[in-house]
Amino acid sequence: MRNANNKSRPRVGRFLLYKLSAFIIYVKFLIVLIMNKDDLFYKLVILRMPGVGPVRYNELIARFGDVESAAQSLVINSDITDSVSREIERAQQLGICYISDDMNEYPSQLRMVKNHPPVLCVRGNVDVLSRSTVGIVGTRHATVAGMNFVADIANAFAAHGWAVVSGMAMGTDAAAHRGALRANGNRQTIAVVAGGVDYIWPLENESLYWEIVERGAIVSEMPVGFKPVATNFVQRNRWIAGISEKLIIGEADMNSGSMKTARFGAEMNRQMWAIPSHPSDSRAVGPNTLIQSGAAKLCNGVSDFFESEKNNVENKKNYDSDNSLLDALGTIPVSESVLSDIVKKSISEIKSILVVMELQGLVRKVDGGYVRV
Repeated sequence: MRNANNKSRPRVGRFLLYKLSAFIIYVKFLIVLIMNKDDLFYKLVILRMPGVGPVRYNELIARFGDVESAAQSLVINSDITDSVSREIERAQQLGICYISDDMNEYPSQLRMVKNHPPVLCVRGNVDVLSRSTVGIVGTRHATVAGMNFVADIANAFAAHGWAVVSGMAMGTDAAAHRGALRANGNRQTIAVVAGGVDYIWPLENESLYWEIVERGAIVSEMPVGFKPVATNFVQRNRWIAGISEKLIIGEADMNSGSMKTARFGAEMNRQMWAIPSHPSDSRAVGPNTLIQSGAAKLCNGVSDFFESEKNNVENKKNYDSDNSLLDALGTIPVSESVLSDIVKKSISEIKSILVVMELQGLVRKVDGGYVRV
């Protein structure tokens, strides 16, 4: 019996020695893995650690002098390193770039913001980040008139060489992106998103997403494949203001994300304009309040920004187009008889056109006449 026990002890010892050797090899593998990666890997390892954001990241770099030393100072398990490796591999497969704040491609306005994202993911044309930028934001539930107004402004900026920045949400954001994309070229617009740059949200904007990838850029601080939660949208709004040199606020109620963007813009001393609307509309409260308080200038349109457009604006409403009746309507009710005088059509013609446009959801009948939806 004793001999059997003596024989088993070497086996147990060999098993423990094997486990120890395997553990040492594994540790060496992790060390080699980390040491063979470039600065991007170290940066992402730090940023993907739970509880580490720009503030903690900057503290670590300041303390240890470089990202490699900072990364090796942390207790990093294989889950983090494997996840970062997979993320980088996935990004390469999708043509996604990483832009860190020590690179020339990083947006210059954003770099000056305190605690900005150390690394951005970019899908699309990186060159668009070097353009002058104007942020245009507003409610998801914008009126047709409001979206058309925003789209025209965005188109003018893009045509003059600016990149239009927004959040790719429905309504105002989508109108701003689409307006910019009406201009020629492939550096028209930047969509700052709350999830990973490969995560399409909302799904209704999928076609817009791919057009921005082709002719602009999708930007995010979040990992590739990340599905956003509510708090990410607030931070997304901050970076829209951070990237933008100028900021234009469209229709928005006081509690909207757009007003948060405006507050961030004010903190960053951005030049700000707001598009006014009728006081009875809750979507006008945000921009009207900004104008009233002096936080933003009143935006009358394209002519506020480009001198060459002023003469065009003066002669714009000739009412000769197919949309002459729609052009004559806004948020203030206009009667059929007044519309008849403006567009030089008979009242019977006006009524027929209004019926069709109401069925199309372009206008609505209210007390006093018709308004544009």
